[in-house]
Amino acid sequence: MTDLTALDATALSALLAAGKTSAVELMTATLDRIDAVNPKINAIVSLRDRATLLAEAAAADAAPRKGWLHGLPVAVKDLQAVAGIRSTWGSPLFADFVPEADALLPAKLRAAGAILIGKTNTPEFGLGSHSFNPVHGATGSPYDPSRTAGGSSGGAASALAARLVAVADGSDMMGSLRNPAAFCNVYGFRPSYGLVPSDPVGDTFLHQLSTDGPMARTVEDLARLLETLAGYDPRLPHSLPPEPYAEGLDSAPAGLRIGWLGDWGGAWAMEPGILELCEDALKVFERLGCAVEPVAPPFPAEKLWQSWTTLRSWAVAARLGLHHADPKRRARLKPEAIWEIERGLALSAMEVHRASVIRSEWFVKLAELFTRYDALVLPTAQVWPFPKGWRYPEQIAGQPMDSYHRWMEAVVPVSLVGLPALAAPAGFGASGLPMGFQLFGPRGADRRILQLGQAYHRATEWPQKRPPAM
Repeated sequence: MTDLTALDATALSALLAAGKTSAVELMTATLDRIDAVNPKINAIVSLRDRATLLAEAAAADAAPRKGWLHGLPVAVKDLQAVAGIRSTWGSPLFADFVPEADALLPAKLRAAGAILIGKTNTPEFGLGSHSFNPVHGATGSPYDPSRTAGGSSGGAASALAARLVAVADGSDMMGSLRNPAAFCNVYGFRPSYGLVPSDPVGDTFLHQLSTDGPMARTVEDLARLLETLAGYDPRLPHSLPPEPYAEGLDSAPAGLRIGWLGDWGGAWAMEPGILELCEDALKVFERLGCAVEPVAPPFPAEKLWQSWTTLRSWAVAARLGLHHADPKRRARLKPEAIWEIERGLALSAMEVHRASVIRSEWFVKLAELFTRYDALVLPTAQVWPFPKGWRYPEQIAGQPMDSYHRWMEAVVPVSLVGLPALAAPAGFGASGLPMGFQLFGPRGADRRILQLGQAYHRATEWPQKRPPAM
């Protein structure tokens, strides 16, 4: 008998469409798997009751197909408002909040036929690359539940790796879907900024650091979910038109040029073994006919960090400043949130302007780099999955970290300018823990990056190596 939870979303969709399984059978297998495994990793939270979900699955079996996700159980990241499901943002301020309406992203999932079963865990307000919060606790990696699954999409990545869901949504400001993909041996895709629309609420012009994106165990599932989430929205000033990402995905990469940026010429502290594992993974591209070569640091790392921390704190203060302004609500915010908000509130307009000038200079430099390379590669993280009881790594290889997020500096070059980036598994280190790399290209090159990722996946299939403890 086929283990339905082991299959990817594309395969499940085909079985459901052909009548070779039912939504009820799939929902039963999914809930059984969650009951058996989720207590060990705490990936899915606010799970709806079994009887209601089975009734919705039966209704899906009796209804015309809505889309490729018809009848598939999906859990939504707990930074999204989902009608009828407790949506907390990992904050005690929203611990009992149950929205009456869907945000845009879960509405798109429902429209494609998904059955929304609950939420995936995240850090408070998505701040920090470790998914713990006072409402739901901490999420562990299926490869070692005592270690973090990363964040802020840690619940999504852990649920994928543990076969609790077949696809998941993530979001990414500072590596929030790339870091968990690396820590859990799955894929995450940060699309070009503007490709996946968000709810047109509040300011939609200034802050361009964060975007939603797909996560999966195969690149084909990534591409299909991106087709579901993407779409031009005339209400959003930076909105981009989508492409058929799953079409023509198997494209020969021979002759493409890839540049390896490593640790930015030693600017970033790295734990032992990470660079070597990523370099081994790059040999796969060479075997596929690509030219891979090291690239000297193309821009001062400290200028990128200065620009990033200014624009990030400004964005966080704009989003969460309302809570900080109320002393009672402020007392319920985590220290990292308060630090970010207060930094952002203290910035002058000219400090923000200068940070954006640096961002603009980096974008110009990248335009020149992409005349020589079809894609660039960075390690996804600078540390291996760390103990779940930590708030964040306070040092890397003996070098102190001066903030709660400095240990994720390697994701900044992509996030700062809104480029498409595939977080791909690189394999496992000596301790058996997973790690990954970021493959990224120029704005709008999402399809090309996914095609490169598909060739790599066909050659490696790292996510199909199941966690031994699961």
